[in-house]
Formats: sequence, structure tokens, C-alpha cells
Amino acid sequence: MGKKSWVWWFVTLVLWWNKIAMGEDYIKYKDPEQPVGVRVKDLLGRMTLQEKIGQMIQIDRTVATIQIMKDYYIGSVLSGGGSTPLPKATAADWVNMVNDYQNGSMSTRLGIPMIYGIDAVHGHNNVFNATIFPHNIGLGAARDPELMRRIGDATALEVRATGIPYVFAPCIAVCRDPRWGRCYESYSEDPKIVQEMTDIIIGLQGEIPNGSRKGIPYIAGKKKVAACAKHFVGDGGTTKGVNENNTVTDKHELLTIHMPAYDDSIIKGVATVMASYSSWNGRKMHADHDLVTGFLKGTLRFKGFVISDWQGIDRLTSPPHANYTYSVETSILAGVDMVMVPYNFTEFIDDLTYLVKNNFIPTDRIDDAVERILSVKFTMGLFENPYTDFSLINEVGSQELSKRSCAEISCSAEEWENC
Repeated sequence: MGKKSWVWWFVTLVLWWNKIAMGEDYIKYKDPEQPVGVRVKDLLGRMTLQEKIGQMIQIDRTVATIQIMKDYYIGSVLSGGGSTPLPKATAADWVNMVNDYQNGSMSTRLGIPMIYGIDAVHGHNNVFNATIFPHNIGLGAARDPELMRRIGDATALEVRATGIPYVFAPCIAVCRDPRWGRCYESYSEDPKIVQEMTDIIIGLQGEIPNGSRKGIPYIAGKKKVAACAKHFVGDGGTTKGVNENNTVTDKHELLTIHMPAYDDSIIKGVATVMASYSSWNGRKMHADHDLVTGFLKGTLRFKGFVISDWQGIDRLTSPPHANYTYSVETSILAGVDMVMVPYNFTEFIDDLTYLVKNNFIPTDRIDDAVERILSVKFTMGLFENPYTDFSLINEVGSQELSKRSCAEISCSAEEWENC
């Protein structure tokens, strides 16, 4: 045995003996020096079915409490559109709220942190005094990927300043009919322009390191957020522009017009993808196994997690929620990993538990979903830094950011008239 090997074994033995002497058990998933895959595997092996199902749930902040987070192992909370902790809530108010919910998650048996999400589609647009940017239709007209990176960077900073690590952005729909009422959320009718605008993901999440494998989520530290490419796929191509309707097209057109921006987003390390309310040739996207599991996760090798839209699985039936057990089964088997419930979480838990225990949904599908969710959380550093301090709160609506934003065709809420 060489000298270096002997020294290595000696140091390892000393560290191991110290842990025994201190009465500590070495737990791999708590060790930031371990690879993400090792940590995920270790943690998953310790989880009960109830804890796994809890990770697959995202609830609205209006039904969340510290006790609910603890008792049901809830994996994620969101603010629905316009949902704030207080009227004209300050950044500190937001931080306190998010940290309170995190207290519930961190007090569970395994201490798995929750992830808080919010729409930040043109700046941190739900937060009072935040810097607001033009909608996507205006930004796409600028034809400036570098500008998109700077907007992503500015948005990530303000979102993190409020204690939130996850945004439901960007929308990379390709609007093919101006009658679609959400065309303003699309960068362009030209798929090539939409592809270029996905550089906002680099601003939101950080520059992916050279040599990174395609499909692996990447978030660069505490000033960056997990992004969400939405809405998969074809939401801008519905017949006559009817919202949430049917995109009737062959596979070639789907892949050449609506899919390229998703491929680019995955290459840039996007952490999550949101399923669309719309259908492709009559099949609801929340139920489309071939596209969600087969193409997105298989062909494009996406390793992040797929999240439903707001009550998206409910809309698999007409009227919505008519057969919720069917909706849960179909969406999970299709490949949806996290469900934006957002209210009736106990019903979701009961139905999914029943479906797994009675072998309608295999346990490996549950494990796949939870592995993906945990991988994003580990990659973000949430296990090391589950709470947010107040060090960034002055970044929200800062004069420096507002002035720079004015120069870059955007304004803060208070500076709007001066821009």
C-alpha cells in the first residue's frame, strides 16, 4: 500500500471513529459532497409511500399551513395569480411566509424541503414594487437573446429576494393564430425566434457548465431560480385560436413548429416542464403518455420533473373533476410528476394511494416522479439552504435595477410613468 493510500485510509478511519464517538449516523442524502444521484437514491430508499406521494403535490398558499406541510409531507406550494401574503406585501413579508411553510417541511421525519413556485412571466409580476418587463410578444419583437438573459437574471434576483426559488416561466408557445387570447404570452409565430428567446432560461437558472449532459437540470446558486418551460406542447396552435382547445396537426408539423423550443430549453438545463391544457389531435396533453414520457423524457432525455397546470388533471374529464380517480391515474401514468392540485390535496392523496396499493399505478412510476423532484431540489441546494434570509430584499424594485430596466425597454411599477 502506497503512502498516499495509507494516509487516505487513516483519515477515513478517524472521521468514521469521530462520528461513532459523537453518536452520529452518517446519512448520505444529507452529505453535500455526495453526487446528486447518490443522495436521491439514499433518500428515496428511506421514504414511505405517503412521503413519496406528498412530494408529488403542489398546493396553493391559501390552503397551506405549517401543520399541513408537516402532516402531509407536501412537496411544493405556489401562489396562484395575484395571491400574496398581504396587500402590497413587502419582500420581507414574502420571505417570512415562505420560511413559515418551510418550517413545516423541515420538521418532518426526513426533513425534505418544499419548493415554492410563482408565475414570474414578465418580471416578478405578482409582487408589489417589483420590476415589470414587457410581455413575451414585445420581447420577441426585440430579437435579442442577450437581452433575454439579462431579463432572466434580473427576474431571478428579485424572485429570490422574496424567498422563492421556482418560477413558472418562460412560456414558449408558438402562437399560430392571432385569435388566441394568449398570443401576448408567445414570443413569436416563428419557431426559430421562440428558440432564441429560450436564452431567458440561462438568465433565470445560470449558465450551464461545459460538458454537462443533455437533459440534466442546472441551477447556479442562491441568486438563481428553477425555471419552467410551458405549456407542453402545441398550446399556441389550437384550431381557430380557441384557448385550451385542440391542436390538429401531423407529427412533422408538431415537431418542427411547436417542439424545437423545448429541445433548446432542455439543452440549456431547464429544471421543469409544465403540461398544457390543450390537446393534440384530440388527446389531452395531461394524458399523453407518448409525448410526455415517450418523447419529452425519452427522445429529448429530459431529466427534470413534469408539473401539471392549475387543476390540469381535473380537466381530463368533461365536466372537470367528474371522475377524479381516472384523472389521477391517467395523468400519473402519462408522466406527470408533480400535480398542481391546488386545493383538494387530501382527495388526491387518497386516490393516488388507492391506485398504487391496488396496482393500477406501479410503484416504479411513483419512484420515477419522486426521483425527478428530489433531483431538482438537491441541484438547487435546497437541502443545504432551505430558508431565505433578508440579504436580498432591497433588490426588489431597486433604483439601480429600475433605471437599467428603463434603458432596456422595461420599468418598475413605481417608475412606469417616468420610463
